[in-house]
Amino acid sequence: MEIVLDGVSKVINGETHLNSITLQLTSGATNVILGHTLAGKTSLLRLMAGLDRPTKGRIFLDGRDVTGLFVRKRSVAMVYQQFINYPSMTVYDNIASPLKMSGLPSADIDRKVRAAAATLHIDRLLDRMPAELSGGQQQRTAIARSLVKDTELLLLDEPLVNLDYKLREELQAELQDIFRARKAIVVYTTTEPSEALMLGGNLVVMDEGRILQTGPTSSVYHHPSTTRVAQVVSDPPINFLPGVVAGGKARLGRDIDIAMTGHLSAVPDGEYAFGVRPNHLFLHAQGAGNVEISVKVELAEINGSETFIHVSHGDLHLVLQEDGIHPRYIGSNITVYANPGCFFVYEKPGRLLASPFGAG
Repeated sequence: MEIVLDGVSKVINGETHLNSITLQLTSGATNVILGHTLAGKTSLLRLMAGLDRPTKGRIFLDGRDVTGLFVRKRSVAMVYQQFINYPSMTVYDNIASPLKMSGLPSADIDRKVRAAAATLHIDRLLDRMPAELSGGQQQRTAIARSLVKDTELLLLDEPLVNLDYKLREELQAELQDIFRARKAIVVYTTTEPSEALMLGGNLVVMDEGRILQTGPTSSVYHHPSTTRVAQVVSDPPINFLPGVVAGGKARLGRDIDIAMTGHLSAVPDGEYAFGVRPNHLFLHAQGAGNVEISVKVELAEINGSETFIHVSHGDLHLVLQEDGIHPRYIGSNITVYANPGCFFVYEKPGRLLASPFGAG
């Protein structure tokens, strides 16, 4: 089963929301669309669902042209960011509502509702009203209502964004099993690289209405094709340092020298952008060959069980990721260590030249 978008664009009041999107998504794996806010993710889902029509291009579902087919005539279910449930209906009736509209026999409706509720662990809440539920329970109800339809296409638009951290982790793990058990084409959007990596499957990286890169999630993460892709798939964003390569060495910034060995050895002399992710900068040496960088602390940002330390070295600004909660005094001087084996190298136009994970 597959959905194909062929040269799809969407223009509203002269503003381009989607620009020449060509994409093929199949069942059998979760398809994750990753991009910052306003990248075009929701616009793309609305076209797939039939809620909007493209300005240009065609959409095919299993070979059938569904470009102009209204949403009610498509086999599609969609879960939104908000907890969209009918406030005057019980959880049972909320989940059952699309099945009742389709005219399914009562016995079949009951079986499907109870099965979906059990899958989402809300089977003991079927007699409650939405107002009596927590945010996580309300979103589980909305997801169950979409799953119960057993559609060809299941679209989820940042469905966990409004939940707290613990609930998000629980549902992320559960949804992976649910998606694997379904035959539908599953398309899931998120702004968070960590969520995309957890869900796995196939990744579509979007920015400003365009697709930047597609492929298996691990492949895109290990070999981001451009500097922009590298920024989108890293959280916090990847650090970039300007560098000049000459005679088997590279000078990053004004005074940071590294040896061009290992995966860097094939990089010819010239000017490049060297990228290193925050989790590959350390406060302690990680073995021989590490580069020491003296920096000043600008900010220590505690994020759950991690601390993001923002530092400066001359006119370079870097972020490093440290496990645990560690207060750092603003203005203090510390030493950061970098392993040259962890650097990405990008050519001046922003194209990937060398990855620490080898050839893509």
